[in-house]
Amino acid sequence: MNGRTRSRLTVLHVLVAALLLVLGGRMWVLMVVNGEHYRTVAAENRTRDIVVPAVRGSILDVEGRPLVRNRTALVVSVDLTVLGRLPDKGKSVMAELAKVLGTTPEELALRTRLCSPTVPRPCWPGSPYQPIPVDDRVTAKEGLQILERQEEFPGVIAQVQAVREHPEPDGASAAQTLGYLQPITQEEMDRREGLRVTGFAGVDLIGRDGLEATYDEDLRGSPGIRKVNVDARGRVTGIAGEQAPVPGSHLITSLDSGVQAAVEDALAEQVGKVKKQGGKPSAAGVVMEVNTGRIVALASYPTYDPAIWTGGISQDEYDALLGKKRGEPLISRAIAGQFPPASTFKISSVSAAVADGHPLSGTYGCPGSFMVGDRAFRNFEGQGHGPMSLHTALVVSCDTIFYKFAYDAWIKDGSTKPVKNPKDPMVGMARNFGFGKKTGIDLPGEAPGRIPDRTWKQEFWAATKTENCKRAKTGYPEVTNPTRAAYLTAISKENCLEGFVWRAGDAANFSVGQGDVLVTPLQLTRAYAAIANGGTLVTPHVGTAVVRPDGTVVRQISPKAAGKLPVDAKTITYIRKALADVTTQGTAAGAFGGFPLDKVHVAGKTGTAEVYGHADTAWFASFAPAKKPEYAVVAMVTDAGTGGAFAAPAVRKIYEAIYGLGDTKAALPDGHLPTSLPEVTP
Repeated sequence: MNGRTRSRLTVLHVLVAALLLVLGGRMWVLMVVNGEHYRTVAAENRTRDIVVPAVRGSILDVEGRPLVRNRTALVVSVDLTVLGRLPDKGKSVMAELAKVLGTTPEELALRTRLCSPTVPRPCWPGSPYQPIPVDDRVTAKEGLQILERQEEFPGVIAQVQAVREHPEPDGASAAQTLGYLQPITQEEMDRREGLRVTGFAGVDLIGRDGLEATYDEDLRGSPGIRKVNVDARGRVTGIAGEQAPVPGSHLITSLDSGVQAAVEDALAEQVGKVKKQGGKPSAAGVVMEVNTGRIVALASYPTYDPAIWTGGISQDEYDALLGKKRGEPLISRAIAGQFPPASTFKISSVSAAVADGHPLSGTYGCPGSFMVGDRAFRNFEGQGHGPMSLHTALVVSCDTIFYKFAYDAWIKDGSTKPVKNPKDPMVGMARNFGFGKKTGIDLPGEAPGRIPDRTWKQEFWAATKTENCKRAKTGYPEVTNPTRAAYLTAISKENCLEGFVWRAGDAANFSVGQGDVLVTPLQLTRAYAAIANGGTLVTPHVGTAVVRPDGTVVRQISPKAAGKLPVDAKTITYIRKALADVTTQGTAAGAFGGFPLDKVHVAGKTGTAEVYGHADTAWFASFAPAKKPEYAVVAMVTDAGTGGAFAAPAVRKIYEAIYGLGDTKAALPDGHLPTSLPEVTP
């Protein structure tokens, strides 16, 4: 706790203590004892049970710096159950309260109405039986006015309570990863047995997304019970007994705020470049320890300020978080965004080709185009490179070699009339690399990606046949661009007639990470980590340990490995050496010009995914140092251009920040994450 926070707490506690002296005989009694706050209502019973809320634990980075913590605030809440019993249903109370808070009765009515599909924000998304906060920025003067005139404000509660805040150490936001809190609903209270509701809206919150949701039970703690004796007028005369609340535990993560900030800054710089050229980009970045799966940074663009959830949210703000018009910033594109990976996918395709019998040390032609059936599939810009090794094919990113691998395998499997149990070697290898299924990261909302095959094609055709056949006749009159409308109509006609067929073009596109292939940035990071660590698929995780406020470790979080790649060590070593040359003489050499590769040799692969109607999606997937890899780093920017021009520069800046290269201060001074937990003091 810093000095400013301690001072704020002291002032508020003195304020409340003074109020107790003045208002001890009132019907509502607000008490603060050792930082705990509770309320009691006078009744005929002489003993009352008071629920004492627990303080929610903090979320810390790998060094113990707070990413999420609590601040104290004086909050005014309204109890609708009390107001509903008044003759005018509380209208006069709300009118008087509006004067004190400097707002209008209409605004208070908006904040206290219950949310529903037909009720826009602001509204109350929690239980109707909880006091509803209407202002969490109340001054001491305003609080005194309410408490000194309590007979004029039945059902109005002014209380000191903890409010969530995001201090952003080093400028790191990590909004989508950290998540947010929202009031618990009645349905959740009914469903979650043993979850004791305190009656304090600021405490009856649950994690809705990110780490706040995954580790909600650890963070929220357990409320206590205090039995107090009261007289006939409701005055507290003594304490009959108590069970103290158990504060929530802290969550220590593997995130490093310095690296996180560097990833966010690197993505923002590239996004700015894309916007200047007229694009509407989104972006994502991931940094992972290759041997453990610990996530060092996880960033997504567009992003948002998580403080927006504190104190209520307007409908415009809520729509901005979810609406496509502003890019759906609530979604973490690092774990839930699904994109064609383009040539970064070739680490899987090389492994599949070698496993299918193509010599690792063979020589293969790289013409400018390759005929797949009756269609020419071209290299990037139609450039041919002549005969080459698989090593060079990765370095210069030759597509036509992979088209031929895929086409030959498709022919062996029976082409459009497949043999029984076709091998589909590239499909099988992609799944072995972890594509097409969730990685198991400890965050909600992860997407599985998509690895298409013959079965998927059949199912997709069945689901879309009716609409495709309809569009084949009517076309797309709503599409104003004639070229695009004609293209969509032709696709619909083709899919209507034989959309269930796994064609040669499907196989060819698959081999270079195009067509219907979709991966998440996190999946791609894990695949490159597997190549870097010798073939082990790690389970990505952000949580490292749950620690009590006194520093006692409740448990450490160490997920098990997800499996091994069915790729021999010789092939993995071969691929690693090829990727190491991409930054010196390949498609990322320009982006890494002047980078001190002699100090930290970055190995990686560019990807440039074609997206109809948009500029290309840029990728760069990497690991470093090349000979003894420690981190895998992936950056992706949509509606941008080539991977070498837009994604690789972002990855370069991230490595510069990790290791302190050039004029950049090192986020990790010795280049390593701590292996021990940070000290947590009470």
